[in-house]
Amino acid sequence: MPNVSTDLLWEICRTNNSFLVKRRTGGGVQFSRDPLNLLNKHSRKLRRYAQYDGFVNEKAVGIQPGERGGIKILTRKGGKTTARLNETGSSTNKPARKTYRGVANLTAKNSYRADLRAEAVARASAILRSQGKKKDVPERRLRGSKAKKATTDAKTKS
Repeated sequence: MPNVSTDLLWEICRTNNSFLVKRRTGGGVQFSRDPLNLLNKHSRKLRRYAQYDGFVNEKAVGIQPGERGGIKILTRKGGKTTARLNETGSSTNKPARKTYRGVANLTAKNSYRADLRAEAVARASAILRSQGKKKDVPERRLRGSKAKKATTDAKTKS
């Protein structure tokens, strides 16, 4: 289907495709499960130039969590909308800033999809943040009259 424009593909597939998730709550919001959609919003164009749905675009970038931590970058080169996905992994012991730089370099500096650089870095950041260890919540310290009452109760018991 290289002779079919991406706009025509979107008009055909926008109301019914395998990635579409329709919700009746929240004003009928529509989401996308497309692995090449960085924002998971079912929309051809959310901003002036950015096109997020990856199953329609010839060039697409997706970021998913890796199997053993880190992230997995999915790309599809231009030419065919049915082209194979290329996977690039990021290890778990790599610092976050190097990971972000690698994502930015892949999308913008290589002239791949510069319009998706900020969204790709934000998605990678959210995934890495979710994989981090949770901090322990410190015990709440009593203040004011409750603290005074607790100290007097502790003195009377001992």
